[in-house]
Amino acid sequence: LPALFKQELQNTEAEEGGTATLRCELTKPKAPVEWRKGDITLYPGLKYEMKQQGSTAELVIYDLELDDS
Repeated sequence: LPALFKQELQNTEAEEGGTATLRCELTKPKAPVEWRKGDITLYPGLKYEMKQQGSTAELVIYDLELDDS
């Protein structure tokens, strides 16, 4: 069975230049997660950090810019 969202992403407000954390919970622990912004797949680096523990997946966005909205 495919993994589904138990808890979907929530809107988050943050200051420009700050950090935002987006979090979701899946029905399957350690299910593969692909973070995307529109058609663009996001990858770990200086700007993005991806974390996953059990069924919770997080995306941390550093040095926020207006384009990150």
